[in-house]
Amino acid sequence: MSILVDAETRVLVQGITGREGSFHTSQMLEYGTKIVAGVTPGAGGRTVHGVPVFDTVAQAVAATQPNASIVYVPAPFAPDAVYEAIDAGIPLVVCITEGIPVLDTLKLYHYARRHGTRLIGPNCPGLITPGQAKLGIMPGYIHRPGPVGIVSRSGTLTYEVVWALTQAGLGQSTAVGIGGDPIIGTSFVDVLELFEADPQTEAIVLIGEIGGTDEETAAAFIHDHVTKPVVGFIAGRTAPPGKRMGHAGAIIAGGQGTAVEKVAALEAAGVRVAERPTQVADLVRQALAARAA
Repeated sequence: MSILVDAETRVLVQGITGREGSFHTSQMLEYGTKIVAGVTPGAGGRTVHGVPVFDTVAQAVAATQPNASIVYVPAPFAPDAVYEAIDAGIPLVVCITEGIPVLDTLKLYHYARRHGTRLIGPNCPGLITPGQAKLGIMPGYIHRPGPVGIVSRSGTLTYEVVWALTQAGLGQSTAVGIGGDPIIGTSFVDVLELFEADPQTEAIVLIGEIGGTDEETAAAFIHDHVTKPVVGFIAGRTAPPGKRMGHAGAIIAGGQGTAVEKVAALEAAGVRVAERPTQVADLVRQALAARAA
């Protein structure tokens, strides 16, 4: 099994005629993702890489029945694209777009929750179930199927850890990039809950960073509800307070959100926390061996 996406997931691409949408559609198709439709207002009737394009999400849903959407729409228009997918009843929406104002994302978050849609992102790399489907911008070739679930705020660090795991012979069940903005649709806890229930996932890697309190909340959830081994990594240990580090949500403000606090919370919950990304694979191997003993 896997979580959220598999070989049967029927994908709609919003913004498919744009540069990013078109390029990543070709990459996702090459990986084997089942893309059934695209949407760009005013471009209905065209095809992109053999995928039919519709003017609206409602038209695409009526014709092709997608059950997931991925959004490559520029920031000024991305919120409306997500609203349109939610209103069309699509249960999973992945928003790659960065630069959406926090207040707009906050409204999207609550709208998606009220309508039963799971929103991943924005400002995220997407998610992948190796060998089955990828919805996003991650390089597919670094992944391989296996027992390790990954949830991360950082796209680049996800790739680095995935590659290290793959080289160590440790494949992945699903890798989920939840995004680096202060407000995101799906949290660490949401994904941990899914991995805990997934029989394929035998160990979990959590990649956090400075800023906010999501890692501390995840630590409390792990302590109370997760029976599988969890290995963590927190980026930004040397970041100066008050300076934003890459992601909009990665900032130490008012003395809160430090790496020290997050590492302490995770270790108190039984999580083995790596000091460097390259250590994660060894810690996962040790955790799986200890679990099997």
